[in-house]
Amino acid sequence: MEQRYFQPDLETMPREELTKLQSKRLVEQVHHVYNNVKFYHDRMDEAGVNPEDIRGIEDLHLLPFITKTDLRDQYPFGMLGVPLKDVVRLQATSGTTGKRVVAYYTKEDLSNWEDCTARAFVAGGVSNEDIVHICFGYGLFSGGLGYHGGAHKVGALTMPMSTGNTDRQLQFLIDMGATAICCTPSYAITLGEAVRDRGLKDQLKLRHGFFGAEPWTEEMRKDIESLLGLKSHDVYGLTEMSGPGVSFECEEQNGMHIQEDHYIPEIINPATGEVLPEGQVGELVFTVLTKKAFPLIRYRTRDLCKLDYSPCPCGRTGVRMSKVLGRADDMLIVKGVNVFPSQIESVLIDQGYSDYYQIVVDRLNSKDTIEVIAEMTPAQAAQGKPLQVRQAELVIGLQNMLGIKVNVKVAEPETIPRSEGKAVRIIDKRKLYGGV
Repeated sequence: MEQRYFQPDLETMPREELTKLQSKRLVEQVHHVYNNVKFYHDRMDEAGVNPEDIRGIEDLHLLPFITKTDLRDQYPFGMLGVPLKDVVRLQATSGTTGKRVVAYYTKEDLSNWEDCTARAFVAGGVSNEDIVHICFGYGLFSGGLGYHGGAHKVGALTMPMSTGNTDRQLQFLIDMGATAICCTPSYAITLGEAVRDRGLKDQLKLRHGFFGAEPWTEEMRKDIESLLGLKSHDVYGLTEMSGPGVSFECEEQNGMHIQEDHYIPEIINPATGEVLPEGQVGELVFTVLTKKAFPLIRYRTRDLCKLDYSPCPCGRTGVRMSKVLGRADDMLIVKGVNVFPSQIESVLIDQGYSDYYQIVVDRLNSKDTIEVIAEMTPAQAAQGKPLQVRQAELVIGLQNMLGIKVNVKVAEPETIPRSEGKAVRIIDKRKLYGGV
């Protein structure tokens, strides 16, 4: 714990002191948004909430939720909390399902964000003696620049590789002797497979990996660590919040520490909005305490997870969130049944299939159909088990898990297209013609 950017006064703060700090910052933030953002002023008035009603985090439940739809409706400047002249940068979501969400930053907002990603690096073992290879996208996407700023604060040599061009990525990883890498977990596997196929593993010097921007399983963790010869760390973030660094895994790899001096987490029932007790799975809600240009109060992330307030052996006292278990809005309703991709993934992993798969939902003659394309690992392919037998085993396993019959296609190793960004695992064709 003696690393350069570890901040014991904040990261090991007793819960009572942390609650006081959160309460102070929450009261300040509520007054800030009420006085400077018309949307919040109107929403709080509609809910019958006066800023003076909020005296600490115990009153957080009085405040209304906000959603991504609210943010899109306020595009481009409706959520801005400071004069535009005080804004020094913007980042934005992809906008693949509607208008982009544009997030703004003051100089202090950027500094706080870089503090958060710096903490994530140090918790994962990075110091100013490391070389950090960043192959998240740079530009409007917050990934590349978010990790970049944190690596600078730690003092590490930073390589802004961005995405794509696997040959170039491998060349720089080897030639520059990178010791840490940041990218999506699916792209980490793509790189790892290329390393394996070209016999380059003994030329790598990687020790630390920081992965996020999409859900990933413990099985994927094992694959990444085996392929690249490093220790992997999950990092969570959203452009709406700031970007990567909202929470991070320490070297214990046992949940992601939420940076509670900047963010207050809640877990709610996604259907009712009821706040759930510790340990229950529900929708993750965040209140941002320190960001002024784009302040968010009780933002519904739609991510499903659970919280753990028990002590961590690393010494950090911040509550830990589990890996994201799915998304409330990724739930598929097929044949009247709620289907979560995580349920399908668990069956595939249990039967030994690779981390790459696709779920294709369609509608035929007014009836829903669902097909799972499962990719074999090289070891499975070498076993010679007939494909018909494999398919039958998967059909039974998936039906037992989901309660409905699923069509199954077993694919040869490395035949599902790889992605240099977020993996595309769900293809819902019903949306192409106005369905669901």
